[in-house]
Amino acid sequence: MLKTRIFLYIAVISGLFYSRVLHAQKSQLTAKEIIYKMVKSIEDVDRLKYSLKITERGKKGYNHYESSVKLNRNPRKIYLYIKGIELLWISGWNHNKAYVKPNSFPFMNLSLDPLGYLMRQDQHHTLNEMGFDYFGSVVEYMALKVNDKFDQYFKLEGEERYNNRPCYKVIIDNKDFGYENYTVGNNESITTIARKLHISEYMILEVNPKLNDYFDILKKGQILKVPNAYAKHVTLYIDQLYFLPIGVKIFDDKSLYEQYDYHYLQVNPKIDDSEFTKEYKDYKF
Repeated sequence: MLKTRIFLYIAVISGLFYSRVLHAQKSQLTAKEIIYKMVKSIEDVDRLKYSLKITERGKKGYNHYESSVKLNRNPRKIYLYIKGIELLWISGWNHNKAYVKPNSFPFMNLSLDPLGYLMRQDQHHTLNEMGFDYFGSVVEYMALKVNDKFDQYFKLEGEERYNNRPCYKVIIDNKDFGYENYTVGNNESITTIARKLHISEYMILEVNPKLNDYFDILKKGQILKVPNAYAKHVTLYIDQLYFLPIGVKIFDDKSLYEQYDYHYLQVNPKIDDSEFTKEYKDYKF
């Protein structure tokens, strides 16, 4: 009996010791290492399932959206379920239009351009930015831009439970955030300018009130006001298991600009065509 108690005592002490060692090792990661791991994890992901909550500042206040998402990266396939509306988009299929089943009046399936007005309206992003790739590229660009001054802009603020998962909390504080003039070149649009500068196209619209929407035709030599970075302040909650950003809060010089929260995240689950098409049993592609 005494030997058993001694054995249990040693086992408990050893468990606590190794737990503390593992915790210490995990905590020794720097902000740069965590960001590197995040970018690498985003590159390695093939398939995702998650529920997404979106908050975006629009023309008349904040817009809120919720959706269930299935995403396959190669070939790129996206299935969304939003309040009874089902949407399917597959690269190269249906003339690269989204196939939308409204499940309400007028009970007629639609094929819509993901970049068109009906699907964009007052939203910051399109189906092309669904998943983690787009934002991962923005953060990577921020890190490369500051280069050897990384630690002045990126800070690890410890560990925090977010969306019911243990996360690293990383802050990006862009002290140099501001606006500058940009001269439009040949055949440039709001979107191409935003992609070239790694900034938000919706923010370009916000700070140029003469522009009505994404589809305004820009003229060579036209002067636009553009932000010099994607954000002034970013808070990232990076999942400690998957190293994916399951919580993203973006601030500009005014207030919260956009926020994305990923719930019930599944990484590389088995997804076959039947999962994407079971909602469209009579539709072949």
